[in-house]
Amino acid sequence: MPELPEVESVRRQLAPRVEGRRIVAVTATPQARFVAVDAAAGRRVGAVRRRGKYLLAELDDGLELVAHLGMTGSFRFRGGSDGWQPDAYVRASFTLDDAVMDFRDVRRFGTLAVVPAGDYRGLATLAALGPEPLSDDFDPDRFALALAASRMPVKPWLLTQRPVAGVGNIYADEALWRARVNPAARRVGRARARVLWAAIREVLAEAIEREGTTFRDYRMVNGESGRNADFLVAYGQAGRPCPRCGTPLRRTVLGGRGTTSCPVCQRR
Repeated sequence: MPELPEVESVRRQLAPRVEGRRIVAVTATPQARFVAVDAAAGRRVGAVRRRGKYLLAELDDGLELVAHLGMTGSFRFRGGSDGWQPDAYVRASFTLDDAVMDFRDVRRFGTLAVVPAGDYRGLATLAALGPEPLSDDFDPDRFALALAASRMPVKPWLLTQRPVAGVGNIYADEALWRARVNPAARRVGRARARVLWAAIREVLAEAIEREGTTFRDYRMVNGESGRNADFLVAYGQAGRPCPRCGTPLRRTVLGGRGTTSCPVCQRR
């Protein structure tokens, strides 16, 4: 599932293509995760922002288009240099005043919703998101205190999105490895928590610079893949030697999610 770096990379390509344009018409396949999508028709698009793993596009009349890519969602523009043409997996199309933008989603886990701006009562995860990790709101002391108060294993705790927004399975594994924190640890000292705080920011910033991680489905608006997969040192690397100590990395299941860590470097 696309995480913060992937969604931010999509946002950076999407914004200049849609900001200031009017949505002339909308066609959407009825499905449970689409809410009032037709209400976007006739409205001009303002700023396109990101919150955690969500894209938020301002619309006229105090409305907002909320999008979550789910596992396989992507936005594409017809007739561009990448030669994109719609296929059977296009679930919604937005006719702009100068282009047509398709939302393609093979597995149908993506979300599109038009809501009053800032009213996320029907989007529980978005409403409960923690601070943005690359903002000043993500404070190391508050993060350490919240971690100390939790009794959950640290990795599932991160994945709740409440302590910090946008960190999923990939970047949790990477940050925990970098900080030498055991993903199953239920107690993390203040000093180690601050190291983890810094590691979260570092791995996300680096992945954004490489436009995210593509294994199979994730594509940017221009159809290209992210370049971060070759730089992963923990996620998906089970059995390979730890870059720090040479011990084979180990895969476990924690909170229902596959987790890769070093049994020596991340012992505690």
